[in-house]
Amino acid sequence: MRTIDHFLAGGVTAPAVRTHKVWNPSTGEVQAEVALGDAALLDLAVENAKKVQPAWAATNPQRRARVMFEFKRLVEANKQQLAELLASEHGKVVDDAHGDVQRGLEVI
Repeated sequence: MRTIDHFLAGGVTAPAVRTHKVWNPSTGEVQAEVALGDAALLDLAVENAKKVQPAWAATNPQRRARVMFEFKRLVEANKQQLAELLASEHGKVVDDAHGDVQRGLEVI
């Protein structure tokens, strides 16, 4: 079964001690397990955010825009996969999930 791990500081964290089942609401089937974080993992996330924040704050607006455009490009390139993931998470049809992805792109 697929496990959804945490992604921090450019990589996947160590395997979780505890997990929780992820159900597909439209089928009632368990489709994955999600790693449950703890206080130590939260502290690690905050520590990493504090480390990288000064560099991001010092990044000029043009470079920040490039980063966001690349993020948008990646979302656009993976629209189908994202829509399928949303559909399985929320129990909606894929066509409806495509609308959610499109609305997300409008925010980016």
